[in-house]
Parts: sequence; structure tokens; C-alpha cells
Amino acid sequence: MSRRRRKSAKLSAAPVTVNIESLSHDGRGIAHVDDKVVFINGALPGEQVRFQYVKTHRNHDEGKVVEVLRASDDRVEPGCDFFSLCGGCSMQHVATEKQIYIKQDIMLNHLSRTGHVKPGKVLPPLVADHWGYRTKARLGVKFVNKKGRVLVGFREKHSPFLADMDRCEILDARVGHKLDVLATCIGDLDSREKIAQIEVATTEDAVALIFRNLVELSRDDCDRLIRLAKDEDFHVYLQPAGPESVTLLYPAKSTLSYTLVDYDINIQFRPMDFTQINTSINNQMIRQALDLLAVSKEDDVLDLFCGLGNFTLPVARNATSVVGVEGDAGLIDRARENAELNNVSNAEFFVHDLSVEPGNASWFKKKYSKILLDPARPGALEMMGHVAGMGPERIVYVSCNPATLARDAGELVNRYGYRLESVGVMDMFPHTAHIESMALFVK
Repeated sequence: MSRRRRKSAKLSAAPVTVNIESLSHDGRGIAHVDDKVVFINGALPGEQVRFQYVKTHRNHDEGKVVEVLRASDDRVEPGCDFFSLCGGCSMQHVATEKQIYIKQDIMLNHLSRTGHVKPGKVLPPLVADHWGYRTKARLGVKFVNKKGRVLVGFREKHSPFLADMDRCEILDARVGHKLDVLATCIGDLDSREKIAQIEVATTEDAVALIFRNLVELSRDDCDRLIRLAKDEDFHVYLQPAGPESVTLLYPAKSTLSYTLVDYDINIQFRPMDFTQINTSINNQMIRQALDLLAVSKEDDVLDLFCGLGNFTLPVARNATSVVGVEGDAGLIDRARENAELNNVSNAEFFVHDLSVEPGNASWFKKKYSKILLDPARPGALEMMGHVAGMGPERIVYVSCNPATLARDAGELVNRYGYRLESVGVMDMFPHTAHIESMALFVK
């Protein structure tokens, strides 16, 4: 009971003045109050701020800036009116050219402290436009009785509630600038309280919206969504249950795809498939990965966590052969279809859960001169020994989590005798704390 009282007192206390010492891996300022660490949203190293507690924990507390008393030279005015409210972005108050170097420092720190490795070279960051770049997102939807209307957007900082916002500046503007239109349309539905979320998938030619409907929609509600689709040039899908239930409502046919111009590859996908959210960075990323691998017509290449062929098919244009392996059978189906659509005959694809032993899998028995990995956030620890055991000359590891990259790099370098030749960050997620990076390991 006493702990509960202390917690309540701290949250309701007057703002506290502190000096910000450093930045956390997720972009929050770090300070100490009474020898306890406090992570403060909206604060930058070198600043003096007044902050309000928002959460307390046994080993650390959390806060938010209420006033900047001494500002960092890197501080800028956020480009979105909802930055202080919406939890989607955490770094808009940092100069865009500085954000990527903060992420680079975090990635290098992870490599040093967690992996105990040091790269031979740090690659120049890959950068592109910082606004309107996001092609995939999940928007929350909520009818709020007290407001008498529907909210569409992302959750508030420090809160499970949806932010009251009418636009998002990092989302593709065809959707990001139409949140109020979506909210109005859903508010007119009979089932407005039974729409849980909207999945967004955009391409150069199409905007797909998947409405998660918790009940079967009436004919009138379907007609309202069709009018929205016609007025805004949206492709509207319904999802009454799991991902397998997604069905197209309007138009009669929808084809989503993106083009990798450098390799004359067009990749088709379904709206719920995983694709990279930043088209420009994705193109640069593929080009850099193939350059680091030094793929030639003499090479047989293995692409682990290959998805729908984002790296595999470009590699095929330059290699003798390439094998793609992925745990999601649906993505492998699409990868095979994309190979056929692009007249790629030297690529094979296999379904395998890469968190378990390859065993006697046919793809595992082959010899590869180069290997590429692009795992999800948990990394690829289970595959490190197998990858090293294949003895490839070069390994390129694409990562969306510097902590697991560092852990796996430590395995390759300190246990299996590879050298971390080079590493670099990619600005896949500007204004957020997400860090995408790429590392080259050489035998």
C-alpha cells in the first residue's frame, strides 16, 4: 500500500528540473533523480528540462517534457501538429540530419557492448525523404461516446487511448492526410462501433485499406465504404476474422506491386503481406546488399528469411543460382509466382521455420558462396552456427533490431571466425526510434 501511495504522489507532483545526460535506444532523454534513472520523452542530451512523471517502476521511471529550459542545438520544431500527443513518432524534435547519426551511435554501441565486435568500416547512412514515406501501417479505430465521433490514428504517448488527430505526416499522404475522411465515413456506418482497425498498404498506383469488421456489415454499410473507395480512389477490403478472411469489396480487381527498377523486377503482393515500408530506402538497401555480397555469375547464393523475394529475385539477375527460404508458406507462394512473372528461372524457394534445425532439408545440403539474411526483430541466433558451417565467403545481415544484430554478430565473429568488415544504418523509419542496419561479414 505504501508503494502505491508513493507512486501516486510522484505522478501528481510538480514538474521536476533535470539535466539530460544521454539518449536511450528508443530516443528518450536519460536523467537521474535521487539516483534513479528516468527516461524522458521529448528531451535531448545536454538540455535542461522540466518534466512530469508519467509512469514509475521499481528500477526506473518515465516522464515527459513540459518545458525546455536550455535547448540542444539539435532541437527543431516538430513537423506534425500531433507529435506531442501521438505515440507513432518519437524523434520529430530532433533535426532530421542528426536522427540517423543518433541511430548509428546506438547501433555501434550495441555491437561493442553486446557483441564485443568492432567493424572495419562504417558505411555512409542510406537516407531519403523524411515525410510521407510510410507505405504500410495499422490505424486504430474507435467510436468515442464522450466525443460523439470516431477517431482514426495511432495511440497516444503513454496511453492505450487513440490520439485525436486528423492527419499523419509520415504516412503516404493519400491516406495520412485523409484520417478525418476515414473517421467521418466510419462514423456514418451502422457498425461504427465494430470497426477495430484499418490496415494500410500503398503502392505508386494504388491505396489499399483493409477494414477489420467485428460483425458482418449491412448492405448499406458496404455501399458507404464503396462510395468512399470511389471518391478517394481506394481499394477497400474487409477482414471479418483472421488474415485468411481478407476479401476485396471494391473495385472488382486489385493488384498491388512495386518495381525494383535497377533489376527489372516487379513484385506483386497481397495487402496483408510483409513488405518494406519505405520504397526509396528499400531500393537503396537492395543495391547496397548486392554490392556488399559482390554477387557474380560464379555465385550460388542463399537468401534466408526471404519473404516474397525482395532480395532473392534481384540476386537471381546477377548469380548462377539463388535459394530463398522463409517460414511463411503464403510468402513463398508469392515468391514463386513473382519469379515466374519476372521470368526468373534460376531461383528456388523453400518453406522452413528458421528458428528450428534445418535437419535434412534439401536446401541445407547445397553449397553456397554467399549468404544473405533479413530476419525479423528476434534475429537469427538459431541459424548462426549453420550459416557459418556452410563456409560462405561473404555474409550480409540485414537487421531491424541492433540488439539482436549485435548478439548474432558476436557469434559469427567471436565463435565462428568471421570478420565484421563493414556496417551501416539505413533511414527506413525517419522520426521514429526504429533502427534498420546492414552488416557484411567476411571469412
